[in-house]
Amino acid sequence: MSSKLKRHSYAITDGPDRAAARAMLMFGENGLTPEDLDRPIIGVANTWIEIGPCNFHLRRLAAKVKEGIRAAGGTPLEFNTVSISDGITMGTEGMKASLISREVIADSIELVVRGNMFDGVIALCGCDKTVPGTVMALARVDVPSLTLYGGSIMPGQYHGEDITILEVFEAVGKHAKGTISVEELDDLISKGCPGAGACGGQYTANTMATAIEFLGIAPMGSGSYPAIHPKKDEVAFNAGKLVMDMVEHDRRPSQIITRKSIENAIASIAATGGSTNGVLHLLAIAYESDIALNLDDFQEISSRTPHLADLRPGGRFVATDLHAAGGIQLVAKRLLEAGFLHADELTVTGETIGEEAAKAIETENQKVVYPVSDPIKPTGGLAILKGNLAPEGCVLKVAALKRTLHRGPARVFEREEDTFAAIKEGTIKAGDVIVIRYEGPAGGPGMREMLGVTAAIVGAELADDVALLTDGRFSGATRGFMVGHVAPEAMRGGPIAILQDGDIITLDVEKRRIDVELSDEEIQARLSKWSAPAPRYTRGVMAKYARMVSSASQGAITG
Repeated sequence: MSSKLKRHSYAITDGPDRAAARAMLMFGENGLTPEDLDRPIIGVANTWIEIGPCNFHLRRLAAKVKEGIRAAGGTPLEFNTVSISDGITMGTEGMKASLISREVIADSIELVVRGNMFDGVIALCGCDKTVPGTVMALARVDVPSLTLYGGSIMPGQYHGEDITILEVFEAVGKHAKGTISVEELDDLISKGCPGAGACGGQYTANTMATAIEFLGIAPMGSGSYPAIHPKKDEVAFNAGKLVMDMVEHDRRPSQIITRKSIENAIASIAATGGSTNGVLHLLAIAYESDIALNLDDFQEISSRTPHLADLRPGGRFVATDLHAAGGIQLVAKRLLEAGFLHADELTVTGETIGEEAAKAIETENQKVVYPVSDPIKPTGGLAILKGNLAPEGCVLKVAALKRTLHRGPARVFEREEDTFAAIKEGTIKAGDVIVIRYEGPAGGPGMREMLGVTAAIVGAELADDVALLTDGRFSGATRGFMVGHVAPEAMRGGPIAILQDGDIITLDVEKRRIDVELSDEEIQARLSKWSAPAPRYTRGVMAKYARMVSSASQGAITG
């Protein structure tokens, strides 16, 4: 007799009518046993690839997860889905696949879980889009499930200093300017990624790892352990056991992902100076969870949440330093003690986020996480700007921003590559407002990250003197006066589409405004003469995405 916990999989495995299904599951010496089929069937969704460091180690972790599931009385069945490395594809046409992959990850996990009627799921993630993609899928299927983050890479060492992939990107601009040699660039390349794990600052992967612990859908403390930490296998094993506890108690994402838990996740991004991509991804997760959320909510929460974690790209430390200081859990404890956390929200462990946060152990004399009484800044690291250039809004990371106002002439580019070439050629001047359009969700398609461009600006020593705005998006490693997610996007007839070289643009962070000095009549006159360019792709996944995708202000979703 099958376990009573087989709430879903019994329809696949039980009874004489399912004889053929059992035969296929029990194929020879490599298949399952009758005893295996009597237990709850747990899907292990793996985003493993061997392309780059971020997800390379997830096969090893999946093996430990499966050991934990078996030890707790379940039968694990592993399957794989896709992943696109942002760092590898950055600055190329291939980068357009990155955000699109988030939808494919969510869709493919949903299909496998629904098709096989798993009783529970654990999803392993690493690189940027795999984190929200897995959570979106779990929200859709709503069976007992959790997400396990693979962990950060260790920092590289260069001239006695910790470095991350950001320093390699910024070195490209330095090389173009002539301040470092090709030999120095090659030396940085050899040291930038010393092993497995996701990019080491509070870039998008670590931002989302932080957010999903605050969301409650990942075990508190699990994401802080670096990828190659000796205890990471134990974390994976325990996660496998935990998903069985969730199955036993029928603890599901719909009980965990709530409006208040999403507010906790937003607060975590604000408090750690996290990636602007977190805005896109939490909007998407909220949509999949049927929770109302908009850009104004991010501004409200960021305005009331202090910036506490001194993490790169704006700060001094990397993710491994945060782990040594007390981890993501310590950030949660700070916000809990100050009343900035909805403490009663349920997590995958069955305990509340407040109970989990209270267990944090702070390392004596740590310098990474500031006290609430003496924050890095009194408000969080995100700002939402609106105005006649972005009626639906746009996003700016202010965690390490040195300026709050920029006014200057537009330098308009139709694609990222042309901008990068202009920076290398030295034709971008102090005071310019670089505009990159037709890089939005539909226009790209795929809303490319532009770390190559923004890092080149920093490397060329222009970060303090220019601003950049785009309907595309930025890497979590981006720093400077860089405004992304301008909505509506150019391809959909947003005002950014009619900008011309020399138009004067004002970016005012304190007033939360982004405006071009044109009258409403002139904007409308230009728009009346505008027509959308031909789509770059007319068939395949890219074309399908461009037709279906929503505005960035709604999370660039395809639902």
